[in-house]
Amino acid sequence: MDLFEYAENLDFGDIYFKLSSKTGLRAIVALHNLTLGPAIGGCRFLEYDSTESALRDAMRLARGMTYKAAITRVPHGGGKAVLLRPKNMSQAQRVEIFEEFGEFVDNLGGRYITAEDSGTSVADMDVIATRTRHVLGTSSGAMSSGDPSPVTARGVLRGIEAAAKYMFQREDLAGLRVAIQGVGSVGYHLAASLHARGVDLVVTDIDLAAVQRCEREFGASAVPPEAIYSVDADIFSPCALGASINDASIKQLTCRIVAGSANNQLAEDRHGLALRERGILYAPDYVINAGGLIQVVADLAGEDGDWARAKTEGIYDSLMEIFKRADHDNLPTAEVTDRIVEEMLGLR
Repeated sequence: MDLFEYAENLDFGDIYFKLSSKTGLRAIVALHNLTLGPAIGGCRFLEYDSTESALRDAMRLARGMTYKAAITRVPHGGGKAVLLRPKNMSQAQRVEIFEEFGEFVDNLGGRYITAEDSGTSVADMDVIATRTRHVLGTSSGAMSSGDPSPVTARGVLRGIEAAAKYMFQREDLAGLRVAIQGVGSVGYHLAASLHARGVDLVVTDIDLAAVQRCEREFGASAVPPEAIYSVDADIFSPCALGASINDASIKQLTCRIVAGSANNQLAEDRHGLALRERGILYAPDYVINAGGLIQVVADLAGEDGDWARAKTEGIYDSLMEIFKRADHDNLPTAEVTDRIVEEMLGLR
């Protein structure tokens, strides 16, 4: 598909590019929709096969952030930054890249507020903060909530509890089996919480050390990445990168629930219907993984930890309402959630 057609299909806003031969910075900032306020979205720093794949990733993620902010009812739009990570990068070069990226963000005049994401850290946010105030999740100062992973994981846990209640009429998770795809920052914290609730865990990750940590600490079983979809489990929890729910993986799933932290879990919108037709309850990604956004918005708005915790706990009730409406309207949960957001944004 032509990139302009792709942007039009996503109801897109603005896209900015920054190239620096001096530092090696190659950055894309995608701002999807600013109807509700300035855009918030993380900064990814990954190796990509091509600039086009990086751009498409930025655009899909920015749209997801618009929908996440709207459904979470915070006064912000959706944006995302993607930085193409150079090969064989030194630490000094990394600092220079994030300094220049901070200047790039600052030149956008507050239309975009950046934060941590895949491939970036609190330390990177600290570097960005030397060049702009439009950054969240730093290690000190007014925007110092730090690592959003534990809060994100808490929201995913509450979402899993809501899905288990709706699908299995269960008040607790003890004895259920959950297959987690990706046990990095969010996935690890989620695994810890599930283990504490008596859940049997099966895990996978491309990082062998992360898998071994879960085996050691939680008694988790490990499988190769390609085997995680066919694991005999009650719940599949995608906590890695997006598009894990696709034509191939849906055929392999044995679970009754898909609920995880990854963004853009559905490779295409039609896969939400495919899950429903197989009797699998899907917790829409931008609802269940909103805890990290809630934490950084609390910093920006000057709210305290109690506000952030209460709003994160509210993910349970939000999902229960979506599940009920989806059954009432005989629609996929993802479509119901999109309709709610699009009504809020005046897109319907």
